[in-house]
Amino acid sequence: MKTALVIGATGLVGTQLVQQLLTDERFGKVTVFGRRSLGIANPKLEEHLIDFDKPELWQHLVKGDVFFSTLGTTLKQAGGQNEQYKVDYHYQYKFAEAAAKNGVPAYVLVSSSGANKDSMIFYSRMKGTLEENVKKLDFQSISIIQPGLLHGDRKESRTGEEVAYKVMHFLDKVGIAGKYKPYEDKVVAKAMINAGIAARPGVHTYTLGNIFKLAEREHLSR
Repeated sequence: MKTALVIGATGLVGTQLVQQLLTDERFGKVTVFGRRSLGIANPKLEEHLIDFDKPELWQHLVKGDVFFSTLGTTLKQAGGQNEQYKVDYHYQYKFAEAAAKNGVPAYVLVSSSGANKDSMIFYSRMKGTLEENVKKLDFQSISIIQPGLLHGDRKESRTGEEVAYKVMHFLDKVGIAGKYKPYEDKVVAKAMINAGIAARPGVHTYTLGNIFKLAEREHLSR
């Protein structure tokens, strides 16, 4: 059985990801790195409470079969662009770098639709820069998931996203949203697991409708 490594486990997708990994018989161990405990009692779960700014204390622990990166924050939560960049870029890159150096073969990253290192939009440029740099790391398999509008049981209120979700959900119900329909957190988590299990050699980016197709690959799920 495989060992999964996870950062961002308390976020929207990360919460679903850990729940699914803990019930997936192909994973014998789920190692989570974070600032606070998940408060979950499960024999498969191993938690490391860490200071992301001190990689020398945790980088030797980043060992396993699949590294799942779902870490991220908002500009409001972070308190500014510099702090958001630290979380969404530096922390994720440092973990990916440690995983690659420790011989973890497969890496799965949740990025964002529209990620582009040359974008004039700060968020898209930040996500695109991370994608470009992790592609240079020595992983056997890199899977990048680029969902659009995410939906699920968030711990914090995001009014704008809730309004957008209701609009897109309506369009989906009447059959005109197509591949742009909202992404449920559990669907993205399932797509990540399927990508990690498949671990196709090289770099693979999944966008829009391809994420739904990846999540539907039941033969990979069990």
